[in-house]
Amino acid sequence: MTVQPSSPDSALIHARGLTKLFGDFVAVDGIDFDVAVGESFGFLGPNGAGKTSTMRMIGCVSPITDGTLQVLGHDPRTDGPMIRGRIGVVPQQDTLDTELTVRENLLIYGRYFGLSRAECGRRADELLEFAQLTERAGDQVEPLSGGMKRRLTIARALINEPDLLLLDEPTTGLDPQARHLLWDRLYRLKQRGVTLVLTTHYMDEAEQLCDRLVVMDKAKIVAEGSPRQLIAQYATKEVTELRFPVGVQETLNGQLDGLAERIELLPDRVLLYADDGEAAVAAAHARGLQPETVLVRRSSLEDVFLRLTGRSLVE
Repeated sequence: MTVQPSSPDSALIHARGLTKLFGDFVAVDGIDFDVAVGESFGFLGPNGAGKTSTMRMIGCVSPITDGTLQVLGHDPRTDGPMIRGRIGVVPQQDTLDTELTVRENLLIYGRYFGLSRAECGRRADELLEFAQLTERAGDQVEPLSGGMKRRLTIARALINEPDLLLLDEPTTGLDPQARHLLWDRLYRLKQRGVTLVLTTHYMDEAEQLCDRLVVMDKAKIVAEGSPRQLIAQYATKEVTELRFPVGVQETLNGQLDGLAERIELLPDRVLLYADDGEAAVAAAHARGLQPETVLVRRSSLEDVFLRLTGRSLVE
């Protein structure tokens, strides 16, 4: 897997041959990637692909086994405390102190970075406004909704004004309204010049937030590029979904051959990958095929993801 050419000096994160082993288990298998200053960069992959292990190495909380890794121009093996002082981390699970108020969570976290009480208070007030939590500043954390807790976790990660923000599955478990509000907050951070690195299971989230991403599968990087580049490389402009009456699909016996660049038979429908979906539908009708429903849609990052990593459930 080749990556965009970059030198260690020009990249905020520079990795070559990055490897992580847990005993005999290979969690990350010799991956190469670079993250530029001000970029929103994503790791996309199924469970167990190595995304979180990679993020933990970048965050200097898990030592690398082999390879080269530079974060903010420093080596995590020797400069971990320095790097941790300049990054913000949003873990998969919220680790807020539920016995404290919303504002107190920010104040105490700021003190860990050596900030004065006055500076902690100033930054806390700014971040509460940014996270749309000002009215809840004096409330206990426990009764907050999931979306509010995630926004508070992100606000807390920003208290040290980091050069790099790491977000591991930032919107997992949130309802659509909360997800979109969180996306808006992250987009505003990107506009401010904060470099974002995130992992996600959500294809629409990756398309919305990532300038560039890598797809990981079985501990390796299998594709790299912008969402648009990946769709252009691994999918077609459109996808046609055909659903047939029960029992009909099993009797097609090659009648779909040649209708599209790629054909995928699923238990409940047939997917035709072609640049002109309507033409594929017309060709199917010309052969006497009568699907119950027809849907022509543009190709998405999900089509790319499933082609590269498969549809089998990963446990």
